[in-house]
Parts: sequence; structure tokens; C-alpha cells
Amino acid sequence: MGLLDALIEWLGLRRREASVLVVGLDNSGKTSLLNFLLPTDEQSSDVVPTVGFNVEHFSRQGVSFTAFDMSGQSRYRTMWANYYHSTNGIIFVVDSSDRTRILVAREELQQLLSHRDIYSRNIPILVFANKMDLRDALSDVGVSSALGLDGIINKSWHICSSNALKGDGIADGIDWLSTAIKTSLEQARR
Repeated sequence: MGLLDALIEWLGLRRREASVLVVGLDNSGKTSLLNFLLPTDEQSSDVVPTVGFNVEHFSRQGVSFTAFDMSGQSRYRTMWANYYHSTNGIIFVVDSSDRTRILVAREELQQLLSHRDIYSRNIPILVFANKMDLRDALSDVGVSSALGLDGIINKSWHICSSNALKGDGIADGIDWLSTAIKTSLEQARR
């Protein structure tokens, strides 16, 4: 059986399972983004704000994701830390048109990155600069600068412009995350 397992692994046929945490401030588009990743017949036409958290499942590039869609309201953000120890990746969603709260988003991201369960692990971080279709939206470079992403030196990260309602940029971001998680899981096994 060991030879068969090695062959399956070498051919890339083994489906990997990953737990990802989907976080960001309220109204950033986290639930809409995850809704777009669901099969068409499972998508909701009426996305409502998340209270507490939701769990969604989707697959991409041989990775089966369990996504914890966490509420971004200030009273629920302390719940995020309960999931840090078991996550394989983080999706941080930012409303790129909400210039007044981008500093709050930066503070939340910095707090997340400095948590003991995140800081010491090489967990890939995907940032979606969402709502790029809106007139006052910052570019992905502007969002990256506002969040201080260049200061992240101990983790792989990627920023992707997106429009969660139309699906723009979502596939590219999730493809990057799938590859990054596979690499991270392989490194952890060594």
C-alpha cells in the first residue's frame, strides 16, 4: 500500500483538506465571496450579514476547503482567535472603497498576525481587496500599502483585487491559496 500511496501523491491525485479562516471587518464582502465559490445550485440570492460564524465547503485545485466565515462586527472579532490554532490559511477581506475604516482593518490584521497561534506558523494569507467596482475604491496597491502588507516577512501572502458579487478575481486568489496551502502542508510533513 505504501507504493500506491506514493504514486497517488506523486501524480497529485490525493485531495488535501484545509481549514481556512475568512475574516475582515463587517460589510467587507466575506459571505458574498464564499457564496460565489459554492456550486451554482447552492448559491444564495439573498446574502445576509453573518452573526457569529458560518461554515462553507468548496474545492479548488485538489484542495477541499472548510471555510469558517467569521463575523466582522466589533463584538464578534474576539471569536476569531478561537480558530487560529487549527487554520491552514487565512482569507482577509477588505472593502477597498471604505477608506474611513481601512485603518481599523489594518489594526485587526496586525493583531491577528501577532497572535501566538499565527505568528510562529507559516500560514498563507490571501487578502482580497474587494468591491473594486465602486468608484472610490483604492487599488490593490493602495490597499496593500494601507494594510502594511510589505511588513509581513514570515508568511507567504498575496493580494487580489475582487468583486465578490460578480466573481472577479476570486478564482485567481483561491488558486494562489490552494497552491500556497499545498506547499505549506508539504513543508509541515517534512
